[in-house]
Amino acid sequence: MTPSDAAVPFVDTAASADVGVWDRGEIEPRIRTILDRTVRQRATGPYRPKSDAEVIAMLGGFFAHKGYHEVAITQVSRMSGGASKEQFAFTFRHADEPEGERLVLRMDPLEAIAQTCRGREAEIQRLMADHLPIAPVRFYDADGDLLGQPAVILGFVSGVTEPTATSGKGVSGMGGQLGAFAAKLAPQYIHALATTHRFDVANTRFEYFSVPRANSRQAAIWQVNWWSRVWWDSLVEPVPMITLAERWLRENAPVCDRPVLVHSDLRMGNFMFEEPSGDFTAVLDWELAHIGDLHEDLAWTTQKIFGAWRDDGVFLVSGLLPRDEFFRLYEEASGNLIDPVRLHYYEVLNAYKCAVMDLGQAMRAAKEGNNHQEVVLTWLGSAGAVFLDHIVTLIGDL
Repeated sequence: MTPSDAAVPFVDTAASADVGVWDRGEIEPRIRTILDRTVRQRATGPYRPKSDAEVIAMLGGFFAHKGYHEVAITQVSRMSGGASKEQFAFTFRHADEPEGERLVLRMDPLEAIAQTCRGREAEIQRLMADHLPIAPVRFYDADGDLLGQPAVILGFVSGVTEPTATSGKGVSGMGGQLGAFAAKLAPQYIHALATTHRFDVANTRFEYFSVPRANSRQAAIWQVNWWSRVWWDSLVEPVPMITLAERWLRENAPVCDRPVLVHSDLRMGNFMFEEPSGDFTAVLDWELAHIGDLHEDLAWTTQKIFGAWRDDGVFLVSGLLPRDEFFRLYEEASGNLIDPVRLHYYEVLNAYKCAVMDLGQAMRAAKEGNNHQEVVLTWLGSAGAVFLDHIVTLIGDL
């Protein structure tokens, strides 16, 4: 049986007793905190994008509180891209570093396409920095106590997410063409996924993460509850297919024997490389990372919207390599065997998650004026139909 030969998941009633699949209270504690905060602060909008002067004032106060002297924030520039964080590059100078350091500020607006935690992002990037090329975490303010809104400050990393010869021809991470770089990037990409899944979760003490129980359905149900909570909290207009998908996901939740670190968004557009060598310079966007089932990452990156097609019509996972070859190389690099039933489940979950983001959270953030990119969020709503169709196809195939 190959990963594409998915069958109807077998419901083990003994394992089902481990977690109530309809218990909406089964949710990772820090995620509950973030979602509670989103609802509580929603009415304080609309959100006004920060000016360069406001960013300079915010950062100046932050670094002064951290004990730096003769602080100077210069060369502030808004960074394009992203539908979740307001991002600025800037140069930070102080008495002990007069030459300055180029940094990046990633800051939460009131609402975005994904409501996540800057403390989690900073923690996981620091933990993974010894294993993968990652932008160094310089500072973070998990709850916005000093900066006024949650933020993480990263070291600036050079590189591109697509070849400069083809850049600017589409949305980053969707349908891009990596061309001759694909052969060089594919092994590094497989290595990044395998390395992420090999991270020693069991012997790590986390501050902002919780670990679901092994040999239970908790990993799956935590994810269903996370995204169903987002849907019902951000509901703009009912969508019956999303309700049906939630029911299916609860009734078919699989057991995860060994929870691993899941990046949750490792695909085209979320790794940087240098030209002309093609060497990775950074694995990006860890904000959705959590502890869960490795099949969630595999199902996410094989979505058609995050890939590209070769001239001969063959689909390339993340624009890099054919699906069957991707699975084979991942199994060889990671030592993990892919379960086609669990893979299929997480294909449904990820389509559901994307539909919730596009038709729920993105629409609500744009409607309330609580984001700096209302046009982008509204445009992303059109992608919701793609994921609804995917859900219909996946469930209908069973």
